[in-house]
Amino acid sequence: MSEKQALQAIRQRIDDIDLQVQALLNQRAEMAQEVARIKIANGEQTDFYRPEREAMVLRQVMERNQGPLDAKEVARLFREIMSACLAAEKPLQVAYLGPEGSFTQAATLKQFGGSVDPKPLSTIADVFHEVEVGNASYGVVPVENSTEGMVTHTLDEFINTPLKINGEVSLRIHHYLLSKETQLTNVKKIYGHPQALAQCRQWLATHCAGCEQIPVSSNSEAARKVAGEASAAAIAANRAAEIYQLETLASNIEDEADNTTRFLVIGRQDIGPSGQDKTALLVSTKNQPGALHSLLEPLAKSGITMSRIESRPSRKGVWEYVFFIDIEGHNNDAEIAMALDKLEQASSMCRVLGSYPKAVL
Repeated sequence: MSEKQALQAIRQRIDDIDLQVQALLNQRAEMAQEVARIKIANGEQTDFYRPEREAMVLRQVMERNQGPLDAKEVARLFREIMSACLAAEKPLQVAYLGPEGSFTQAATLKQFGGSVDPKPLSTIADVFHEVEVGNASYGVVPVENSTEGMVTHTLDEFINTPLKINGEVSLRIHHYLLSKETQLTNVKKIYGHPQALAQCRQWLATHCAGCEQIPVSSNSEAARKVAGEASAAAIAANRAAEIYQLETLASNIEDEADNTTRFLVIGRQDIGPSGQDKTALLVSTKNQPGALHSLLEPLAKSGITMSRIESRPSRKGVWEYVFFIDIEGHNNDAEIAMALDKLEQASSMCRVLGSYPKAVL
């Protein structure tokens, strides 16, 4: 068999496989629509997205993968399949911190896939509000950066909202310097989100020491402003360059090579266990000596792993604080349920912000 004949045979085989894949994808979409019909017939009118079910499916995909495709790449493809099938059941609207081109949009697409109906909003508070009043099924907001720590605006919103944490997304962050200018020497001021400016502090000090740094609500907003200004540049994602027709003056300007941001998915529902979960707590202490020790003791005695604790002013009194605590496991787990009962007795307030699947990708 000649090379031409061999390649033709392989391409024919690929075409045959593509036909099979397409037929199976449509069968899967039909099954998703049947699930929707059954739920509606039983009186369920809410959205059909189940984060715990999706997390379990994606983990199974990765565990059974035998290559040559990378396990995470296969899981990413399956997430897009599930996104398209969910859209065939009912379009899912997700609010996120915009505008278009923000890292939060990238996190939204990573979590929900490209078939979601994204809704960019100007502030973190706006995202919480849209989900709380039912104008969006879910919201995505930044909560923590590996370089600059917690996003306090997000934590503060949880103090006065009934919303739940329904998931998390981890995203590697690469910053780009974008501008209408073609030469870095022409730039006199730089726009960026305060976290982005901080994450690029050393690079800016070295390459843009004389430039004015101007904080704005998001990196996408920085790119939008720069699109109409001379002698200005924005710190933003590379996707913003295409959206706002900007030149890339410098790439990967973040100071830490492993710069990563964690995002939270917020919603109105409680999420069932997926087998690999986290639980987020909002706790306030009684104003007495050893109060914090009393809070943490039930967790330690139960052998529960605490992965994070952060304090924030309660806004209800001077020098009064609340604590955001992340623990490993689901609040339906027996040992965690018992520990939470003891924690509630030791605190002046203990609220479960949500149990949710750990980030899969």
